[in-house]
Amino acid sequence: MKGYTPSEIVEMLRDRYPEGCRVELVCMNDPYTRLKPGDQGEVAFVDDIGTIHVNWDNGSSLGVAYGEDEIKRL
Repeated sequence: MKGYTPSEIVEMLRDRYPEGCRVELVCMNDPYTRLKPGDQGEVAFVDDIGTIHVNWDNGSSLGVAYGEDEIKRL
């Protein structure tokens, strides 16, 4: 999101992915995760650096890194 400050980006992410909303993983840039595209979960919160913390349905609680990973809201 070019042209926005980091704090504006975090606020936009918090608006887009509020606590409790459902998301689906599109891709994750982490060779060690067992998560795969199509996995779904519920957003717990967005932290101050823009990581979207998700409680995945498979039991994982791995965060989604802004700019590296991709999710879509369901």
